[in-house]
This record gives sequence, structure tokens and C-alpha cells, in this order.
Amino acid sequence: MAFLRHIRACNAHDAAAFLPFAVNGQRVGHVRRAFADRVAGLSDAFRWTQGDAPLLDLLPTDAGSRTRAVAEVVAALAADGLVPPLRGEDFLVVAQWGQPELLRLDRAAVPGFGVRGFGLHVNGYVRGADGGLEMWVGRRARDRGVAPGKLDNIVAGGQPAGLSLTENLVKEAHEEAGLEPGLARSAVPVGAITYVFDTAAGLRRDTLFCYDLMLSRDVIPRNTDGEVEAFELWPLDRVANSVRTTDDWKFNVNLVVIDFLIRHGQLSPDHEPDYMDLVTGLRATD
Repeated sequence: MAFLRHIRACNAHDAAAFLPFAVNGQRVGHVRRAFADRVAGLSDAFRWTQGDAPLLDLLPTDAGSRTRAVAEVVAALAADGLVPPLRGEDFLVVAQWGQPELLRLDRAAVPGFGVRGFGLHVNGYVRGADGGLEMWVGRRARDRGVAPGKLDNIVAGGQPAGLSLTENLVKEAHEEAGLEPGLARSAVPVGAITYVFDTAAGLRRDTLFCYDLMLSRDVIPRNTDGEVEAFELWPLDRVANSVRTTDDWKFNVNLVVIDFLIRHGQLSPDHEPDYMDLVTGLRATD
């Protein structure tokens, strides 16, 4: 259960504690009752139906009006301490990736409304002369608000509104690892992982698009935005042992690395008793 505990930690939630949040009747999120009460009291753009089938519904019919209405509510919630300090970075709210934009929502308020948040993670690795793999491991700066000092991927970030995944990948690769745009674009999309868990701010429902980026040994990542204090190149067996036996990694990076270990044969069904639970647990549904 050593690897599996990370997946279980990222999927610890009580579905009964949350009620549906909808946009014009289309369910897209999950809210706590007290949160719904407060939101509905702040704006007539929301209809809060209680009783046997409770539903918090956002009523405006176009994305711009929805975004403006929710921004006013979120500003008031942040002032009351009911959502974390606003980030000034909007995420798209969609029913499913690739579907039309329903509205934009400050990143800090995404868990409060329980809508799906999106991000990307890049596994940067080097192939040795013997065919063995080594992975670039970043250590997050000690002043970070999230997971200070924890181990991280070479590149990772939330997916803001207004950028394609590729544009965001290029931006994050430059900021976090000093990688040139052409090199960043050579990263290969290899799928996505999903998880759902309770937080004090609400329900985290994240989708992380994963990329593999094979680098030559002379490419040395260098952080430019203060997110990472150091990078080290680790043999893949050291990476696997660290994830298996420690809690040194940022919580969701454990899942991204487990996925990499499975896809590159470091974890096998012959030797990993939780193999099938790992494979299925990386794609949680809610």
C-alpha cells in the first residue's frame, strides 16, 4: 500500500457533505450548504433551491454576465474570509474539458464552488547510455504558500483562462526551469490524472494533463520565478523509493510520478501488489 496511500490521500472526501452547483441547470460543481446559503444571499444571480433536491443555480445565460456576477460574489466572500485571498488569475469553468466556456472564476474560489480545476505537469527525464532513466526533481522554495520545501516536477502549473495548454506549457517551462520555447514544445502529452478531495476551502476536483520531456544531459534546468530553490537529477529507482517510503513530495506530484513509473515499467504487475488499484486510482471519477 506504500504507493497507493498517496492516491487515497488525494481522494479522501465525503460526497454527502456537498450539494450540486449548476449553471442554468447544468451541474458543474459541488458546494457546502453554508457556502450556498451565503452565495445566494449575496446576489440574485443565484437561485438556491432547497428541500428534497437542493441545488445552487447560476442564472445568467451568457458567459460574460456569469463571470461578472460571480466575480462580485467572490470578492465579498474573500473579504469575509470564506474563500482564500484572491489570486488575480481566472480559471475556465466548463462542464468537461473541450466543451464551451461557461464562465471564468478566480483560481482561489475554484474549490469553494467545487468546479473542476485544470493544470499541467511535466516529467523531465534523461536517458543514460545504458538505457536507464533519470528524472529531474525540483525542491520547492521554502517560502511557498503550498508545499514549501517539498519535491516537485521539473515544470508544473495551473491552467489559466486565455491560454492553450501548449502556450501555458511554454510559459511555465520558462518560468520554472528556464527552458527554451522550442524545447518545451517537444514535451509529449501522455494523458491525464484526476483526483477529488476535501479541503477547508471546498472540494478540490483536479485534472492534471501530464507530459514527458526527454532532455539531453547538457540541459540543466534553472528556476527564474522563485518557485524552486534547486534541481537534482535522480536515478529512477531513487525516485520510486522516495515516493514509496516518504512524504517528501508535493501531494499531487506523487500521483504524476506514479503514473510515470507505471508507463516506463518501473512498476510492474508482477512485483507491485497494488498495481491495478494504482492504475485505476489515478483516474478518479466523482
